[in-house]
This record gives sequence, structure tokens and C-alpha cells, in this order.
Amino acid sequence: MPVFLPQEAIRTKRDGFPLAEDAIAAFVAGISDGTISEGQAAALAMALYFNGMTAPECVALTRAMTGSGRVLEWPRLDRPILDKHSTGGVGDKVSLMLAPIMAACGAAVPMISGRGLGHTGGTLDKLDAIPGYRTTPDIDTFQRIVADAGCAIIGPTADLAPADRRLYAVRDVTATIESVPLITASILSKKLAAGLDGLVMDVKTGNGAFMAGTAAARELAESIVATATAAGLPTRAVITDMNQVLGDTVGNALEVGEAIAYLAGVRREPRLHEVVTALCRELLLLGKLAESAAGAKADIEAALDSGAAAESFQHMVAASGGPADFIDTHERHLPGAPVVMAAEAGTEAWIDAVDTRSVGLAALALGGGRTRADQSIDHRVGFSEVAGPGDRVGAGRPLALVHARTEADAMEAAAALRSAFDLGAAAPPPRAVIHDGRFGSSD
Repeated sequence: MPVFLPQEAIRTKRDGFPLAEDAIAAFVAGISDGTISEGQAAALAMALYFNGMTAPECVALTRAMTGSGRVLEWPRLDRPILDKHSTGGVGDKVSLMLAPIMAACGAAVPMISGRGLGHTGGTLDKLDAIPGYRTTPDIDTFQRIVADAGCAIIGPTADLAPADRRLYAVRDVTATIESVPLITASILSKKLAAGLDGLVMDVKTGNGAFMAGTAAARELAESIVATATAAGLPTRAVITDMNQVLGDTVGNALEVGEAIAYLAGVRREPRLHEVVTALCRELLLLGKLAESAAGAKADIEAALDSGAAAESFQHMVAASGGPADFIDTHERHLPGAPVVMAAEAGTEAWIDAVDTRSVGLAALALGGGRTRADQSIDHRVGFSEVAGPGDRVGAGRPLALVHARTEADAMEAAAALRSAFDLGAAAPPPRAVIHDGRFGSSD
């Protein structure tokens, strides 16, 4: 057998030729065990960024990274193992509602989520706002919570797809994040390692998304569905709008509070509800827990209206170390900011458009996100009652309420929000929340 030379694999991809499956497997093995240097991993990542990968190459990379660590099995469960993944947005707290809804509808949801990246929020950062909630349990505890509560949301572990963790760190510092094949393999290697029976992808598009253009979002959706299917994981993708905040809150504790209000039936912002319902519907059909879209919709409504979804969320929180009465007493448990200030529009007008990325950056500047990996987050800060296109602002209706540590922080954030909102004399036409339907088999 010829000796594997990393530089030859780099040369092959640099010159635009496809890599053999065994070369990809050897390179990933070297990333895992450290025999591939950071410079070599960076060189291959850059070559892949510029020259892409064929569909078989992407499948081979995904399988190799999946096999670099442990692959979970679920012998105790007699229900479909389903999950959802989002490409990230501002105010995207969908996972907090979707996981317990799906659990209440008969699925098991072992959701492995991430932290905030750039201007986007992270599900784990939101859960860290809940006192006592453990986002890094060992695998045995994770599997026990899923079996008992029907769902659990945790962070990545050292056991699952370790090659992806090292390669992602290299991509993060070499400007090679925005590679469709590398994004595809990174997402799917972790999902395949979780032992899923089905996956739905929420691919965001718009000015608050990483894939701002619809064509780029469609390319990623098609890549993920094709690669996942070839790797044996039935997957569907839905492209959703991120040209405004999803829901009406931005910030970790505030978004948990909105999720509780949603599950309890107190407040369900229409756009957020449409996205949650669309993704849950696709998962119920994919997992064969519903026979039709109408039946799936009825099951989702029943899970919410009966309180079963809220009960599943409470069970998950308590089993993960959080308060046993969190649903009923969340306002007492969630931290609140010392300063709450209205960000006034300064005039009577309609909101025509929102620079959603700027809203996310304004929340980050308040302390709600990280500019360095070692930074701590202030879970109290952010925005509530955030207005969107088609809303009329002025007397009695601010752009948002700013939750901040100091008045100076609040004033700076309010100014940033005023710059992020375009105002007009008339309401703009409604914008679709779901773009391009879905990608994936209807079977």
C-alpha cells in the first residue's frame, strides 16, 4: 500500500482534481490524531474553499469526520430519533420550542447545539441563562435525559466528530468558513454521529443570515440534503427568512422568556410560529409520526394547546439541573438587566426594512455575545418588543426596549437600533417567511 502524503492530497485539490475516498479518510484521520499539521489542514481548507468538492467527495468527507469519534446508538428507544439544525440568525430561538413539541408528538430529540457565532445567537448561550442547566453532560446522562424527557439540548462533546472540531477551528482563523462542502460536512458529521433517523435543516437567508442571498441558501440546502441522503440520513431542508428578527426578542434570557411564553400559549409571534410549525411538520412527516401535513399541523397544535410541549420542556430543564418549577416561575429565575430603556424612532412612521445583522451586532455590543472565544456573556442584556417591517412606530410604540447594564450602554444601543431601521410613509408589502418551500424526499 502506498504511503499517504498529505502534501500530495493538498496538491491534488489545489490543482482542481477530486480526491480519492481513501485520501480523504487518511487526511481526516491525520487531523484527528494530530499527524496532520495545522498548516496542512489550513492549506487543504483553502484549496477546498476555492475548488469545491464533488458530491462523492463531500459524502466521503462527511463519513470520515463522523467516523472520527463515537456514533451514538439508542437501543432503549422505540420512537424515531429526530433533530433540527439552523444555519443561524438573530432572535432564532426555534430549538427551544421545537424540541419539546416534537417530544410531545412522539419523537426523541437528541439536539447537539452550538454557541453564538458573530452576530448570531447560540442555543447553548440561551440555555446558560437558566440557573443550574448543564449544557455539557456526559453521553450517558445525555441519553438518559432523552429517554426520560423525550428531548435534551446540549453542546458538542469531545466524543462526537472530533475531527470536525479541529478543522472548524482552522477554518475559523483562515477565512474558509463560507465553503458549502465544508459547512455541509461539518453539520452532518455531528448529526450522523448523534444516531439520527431524520433531520430537518432550517437554512436562513436574508440580511441577518450567513447565507444572505437566496441562491447561496438554496445551494447549501441542496448540498446538505443530497449529502445526508447519500450518507444514509433522511433529511429535508426549509429556507426561511432572516430579513428581520425572528420573534420579538434578542438576547439570551429574553429569548428563553419568549420561548416559555410561546409554549405556555401566552404569546406566539406569527412569523416565529410559522417557522416552528413548518419545521415540526417536516419532522413529523419525515419520522412517519403523521400521515399528512394537515395531520402534522393538528398534532403540533394539540401538543401546544394541551400543555404537553411545555411539560416536556420543563422535564428537560429539571433533568438537566435547572429549576423543577421553571415554566411557572421563570420570571423569578431568569436574570433581568438593571436598565430598561425605550429605543424611540423619533417620528411617526412605518418600518420599511431592518438591517438585521446590525441588530445582532448591537446585542453583541451590549455584552450579549462574544468578540473573543474566552469572553463571558451577560445573559440579561438584549432587546424586547422588537418591531419589524410593517409595524408603525412613534408615540407609544418604540423600535424596541433595550435591556442593558448601564444607561450609557442603553443609549448607545438605542442609537445603533435607530440606524438599523429604515422608516417610510407607508407600510411595505408583506414578506414571505418560508422561501422556496422545502428540499428533500416527500417519502
